[in-house]
Amino acid sequence: MSSSPATEGLKNPRPILLFNDECGVCRRIAHWVGGSLKKTGDEPSIIVRPIGEDPKALRILSPNLNIWDAYANIHLLMPDGSAKLGGEAVAEVLRNVPKTRWFAWSFSVSIFGFRPFQTILNVAYAVLADIRPIFGCESCGTPGFILKPIRRAIKWMTTKFGKQSAPIQHLTLVPNKKLRPGSAP
Repeated sequence: MSSSPATEGLKNPRPILLFNDECGVCRRIAHWVGGSLKKTGDEPSIIVRPIGEDPKALRILSPNLNIWDAYANIHLLMPDGSAKLGGEAVAEVLRNVPKTRWFAWSFSVSIFGFRPFQTILNVAYAVLADIRPIFGCESCGTPGFILKPIRRAIKWMTTKFGKQSAPIQHLTLVPNKKLRPGSAP
């Protein structure tokens, strides 16, 4: 009898990485994590699970988890019932992947209470999360900071120049006989 992702999370004391299986970026990262964890031969330290479309199954894993929040940000559900989001979740995953463990300690470095490497990772994750629709993820939404200015520019151009634009004239290069090698000017 196979266990469902929801009941497996209750029996297993390992963190569960939830990913959006409809997003190409999320899927690639999740498969990389899963593959990296399997290469050790030991039991993987993290369970990698797609979010799916069942909010009730997610609530069994984490009662306060909203399915739309799970689609918007990476979630790592910890065995103690807490959840790590965004860059914090990425840092925890990197601590558990054997290939990246050697540098993952840097995310814990604190200088006067400030964790500079974790802050950089948080910003990098926020940027990636905002632009992943450009890479083909329609379920993640649209990247606001990139598409809004483009939409404004298109709207301005259509109001300024009208909806019909003139066809673009293509340039064709006709070789000049005088400029051919071996010909006299």
